Amino acid sequence: MKILITGGCGFVGSNLAVLFKQHYAESEVYCLDNLSRRGSEINLQKVLAAGGQFVHGDVRVKTDFKRIPKVDIIIDAAAEPSVLAGKVPGELENLIDTNLNGTINTLYFAKKHQAAIIFLSTSRVYPYDTLAQAKLITSPKRFNLSNDQLLLGLSEQGVAENYPLEGLRSLYGATKLASEYFIKEFANNFSIPAIINRCGVLSGPYQMGKIDQGVIVLWMAKHFWEGRLGYIGYGGLGQQARDVLHVRDLFRLVQWQIANLGLLQGQIYNVGGGLENTVSLAELTDLCSKITENKIEIGSSIENRPGDLPIYITDNSKIKEFSGWKPEISMEVILMEIFDWLKKDEKVLKSILS
Repeated sequence: MKILITGGCGFVGSNLAVLFKQHYAESEVYCLDNLSRRGSEINLQKVLAAGGQFVHGDVRVKTDFKRIPKVDIIIDAAAEPSVLAGKVPGELENLIDTNLNGTINTLYFAKKHQAAIIFLSTSRVYPYDTLAQAKLITSPKRFNLSNDQLLLGLSEQGVAENYPLEGLRSLYGATKLASEYFIKEFANNFSIPAIINRCGVLSGPYQMGKIDQGVIVLWMAKHFWEGRLGYIGYGGLGQQARDVLHVRDLFRLVQWQIANLGLLQGQIYNVGGGLENTVSLAELTDLCSKITENKIEIGSSIENRPGDLPIYITDNSKIKEFSGWKPEISMEVILMEIFDWLKKDEKVLKSILS
């Protein structure tokens, strides 16, 4: 098996590359990355040590794909992942070039070699302006979804694939949804096996967390180095909640999908931690404090940020019923693994994450 992972030195891409080499030692894994994100050079060393092959290139540059040999499977993990991307002058062009044009260039490569493609999309394709109307149940440390919802595809289990796409979803979400449409058309017109996974919050070791992306690692890192954090919006109490999926659980799903490409052709799946692996910021603070034994200052602001949501949970029912897959790694284990990674590589990571 020959695999190309775009964004192969990012958090998700590098972890998938290492896991593929661990489980399929004879496979050839090519990681295409421009190393633009801080910390990607650390992930590169991990990929090389596992036996992966690095291609220094950029999905935005179509000719860079000429340096990659014919492959069987493409995992498209390249992205500008910040939901805030495009708001600063000069960022919008990069966002569109990376998330949309980069996917189109990847599709040209897939068409050339008739390679299957597994696209890692995002829950942000679902519009925030309608999700903001969801009925909530409020507890002191967390919002929960009521099961009494007027919106199609929404229940206490979370957001399902039939949730209506009409609405506003951020510039980031728009680029990912547009990429999904191109993938569906390429798959249909050129007989390219394709699967789309709409991922929720992904986490685990080797994620270079920031406030706008990778919040689980950021929260743990700020507790580890005794920094400062803040609860922003919705009363400033930290009740906002998200479901979290460990990258190894994602790998198990991708394994199954590769083995069953013929059954899944053209399908779209919501993929996340689900209701059982949902945590609020306030709960996350308690868990990080318990693990690190550090209590830090948490600021508060009641003003909501544009495009933010009080809660998002992935309803995994479709993929679970079809494949039997479900998340296995708990929130506590995710945080313990991140903590152990920070301790092990503290000297290297402090300047990046503290």
